[in-house]
Amino acid sequence: MEKYFYPAIFHDDKSGGFWISFPDFPECLTQGENMDDAYKMAVEAIGLCIDERLKNNEKLPKASTPVDYIVESSDFSCLIEFDLTDYRKKHNSKSVKKTLSIPEWLNEAAMKQNINFSQVLQEALMNKIGI
Repeated sequence: MEKYFYPAIFHDDKSGGFWISFPDFPECLTQGENMDDAYKMAVEAIGLCIDERLKNNEKLPKASTPVDYIVESSDFSCLIEFDLTDYRKKHNSKSVKKTLSIPEWLNEAAMKQNINFSQVLQEALMNKIGI
């Protein structure tokens, strides 16, 4: 599992809800109608930024600490936990065709039992990498 922890600043939106910024990702902003919604949106937003930077082979910033930035009196800071593996499972689940070779006898035995080769391979790979 690849987990990341970055602070977010929840700003009180005078019209209701919150808007969220991230000191370490200036390009990352989001909002939510209430605390629960705002936190979920913060996880999604930081996930998009982290995933995009990693796909572009960009280095991720070191997480700042609460004393590294100033928070207004109506705002507060919250640490956001992001699980890259879970995010990619949710957002990058398109199938990729793979060609593989197995002995003919094994193929015949598996086909007689109506075994789904794709499912077996996926389960074996997840087991192998510890997911």
